[in-house]
Amino acid sequence: MKSFASIWKRAAKRKGGDRALEAEMPPIKTPAQLRKIPGHRWLAEMTRRIFSAGFVWKVIENKWEGFEAAFEGFDPGRLATLGQGDLGRLVSDTRIVRNHQKISAVRHNAGFLVELAREHGTAAAWFADWPDDDFVGLLEAMKKRGSRLGGITGQVFLRFMGRDSFILNPDVTTALVDAGALELAPASIKAVVSRRRVSSKKAVTSKQDLAAVQAAFNQWRSESGRPMAHISKTLACSVGE
Repeated sequence: MKSFASIWKRAAKRKGGDRALEAEMPPIKTPAQLRKIPGHRWLAEMTRRIFSAGFVWKVIENKWEGFEAAFEGFDPGRLATLGQGDLGRLVSDTRIVRNHQKISAVRHNAGFLVELAREHGTAAAWFADWPDDDFVGLLEAMKKRGSRLGGITGQVFLRFMGRDSFILNPDVTTALVDAGALELAPASIKAVVSRRRVSSKKAVTSKQDLAAVQAAFNQWRSESGRPMAHISKTLACSVGE
């Protein structure tokens, strides 16, 4: 497997030097900072990412004030108890995107956060304290216990919250294959190298593939002292257009 230093060197050359590449690195919060984030902000960002998935992000951003109003500030305790009549009203609410399945996911995820708070004191503590060397375990737990939080959606949600994370988008997948960190089926490799969009469901959702990705990130974290989010961004910057 390629060293992180060699991947950084390649990415820096493509981006105009070390300083320019450093400026691309996403901000991350410390566990102490994450623990201070109230439950309603975790639910709000979950909702924003779920509604943005497969949709034009700008539309969701432009309507976000309406989302905040329609969902009454995203209080998990309140939204976990929504009845069918409440859901019906939300499906008819023009302030939001009226997707019944995604609206129902808000109720489910509110209940998920309430459960986490009951188990860990606060939902934030659960997200903050999960060990970085088992990030794929966190993703799996979110997929099982939450609603519509699997795959890229869950990864992007955590990144926007400031939680250290990798995002297995097509460029990162390409870079992982190129670095020798990930082996995919021949058809998938061809899709990666040819720059066609890769289906993450086929490429990097199996337990074997995710374990390989986690092992690579753990090694590069140890080598570089950098967080997963910076390694992920560096990988993305090392390939593509």
